[in-house]
Amino acid sequence: MRNFAMGRYRPYNTPMHRLDARVKIIALVSLMVAVFLGYGSVPLNFIIYGLIFLGLVVAMIIGKVSFLGVLRAIKAMWFMMIFILLFNVLIPTKGGDYFLIGDFKVYYSSIYNTLYIVFRLFLMLMITSILTATTSPMDMTFGLEFLLTPLKWIKVPVSSFAMILALALRFIPTLTEDTERLMRAQASRGVDFKEGKLKEKIKSITSLIIPLFSSALMRSGDLAIAMECRGYDPKAKRTKFRRKNWRISDTLWLLFFLVIFGGSIALAVLGGKYDFFQMFLDLFK
Repeated sequence: MRNFAMGRYRPYNTPMHRLDARVKIIALVSLMVAVFLGYGSVPLNFIIYGLIFLGLVVAMIIGKVSFLGVLRAIKAMWFMMIFILLFNVLIPTKGGDYFLIGDFKVYYSSIYNTLYIVFRLFLMLMITSILTATTSPMDMTFGLEFLLTPLKWIKVPVSSFAMILALALRFIPTLTEDTERLMRAQASRGVDFKEGKLKEKIKSITSLIIPLFSSALMRSGDLAIAMECRGYDPKAKRTKFRRKNWRISDTLWLLFFLVIFGGSIALAVLGGKYDFFQMFLDLFK
């Protein structure tokens, strides 16, 4: 699965790749906060989601990140989206406007809540795709370790935690490729993952999970042996082979994302008191 959205680093020489990993991790946190906050009115929420989407599309174009990979990832979650929609429609938060399907009331708030979840999930996939595609595992480890340095004061093993997280992100595409390979191998032996009854599908999935789990254990064992042979000691003091130089552009981007972080929180707090979208429309009356 070459175009898988998350976990695969693409070694290009773009402005996104040259940006410091610490700034990109802070940007990820800032944008996640902006995505998950509520801004009062429904139109204002979708306007902000749209602005974030446009900004991420520009970042993906600059960083040469595959947009099709994100679409494939979201396509694989269609069943979950349908389930969320049915859950919101059948167990609605009553109140507000609605329309009728026969005698059944479908509240607009249920549809909005489903769209919120879908948009947030899609934006989250875009954000993580940009980070993992433009940041090498070693840079990711360095950035996480640097940002989590205050936790060392309370004896938290920050270096080990950063390494574990970086390795987990690194192995997402590897496990995806193993899954695809096993599915082809099982299909060649007559296993059908799409047709048949529910019981047969469960058996088919079981025949896939067990070898995949075994492959993951073998890979983790090989990785542990390789790291041990290279003298890796999680308790030893970490040294740096390459020094990371902080540039003026990194400072400017850091300030930009901090403004997004603070502005999104302020807009969310004030959005509960004032309907900014309606105030904007009133200016043109």
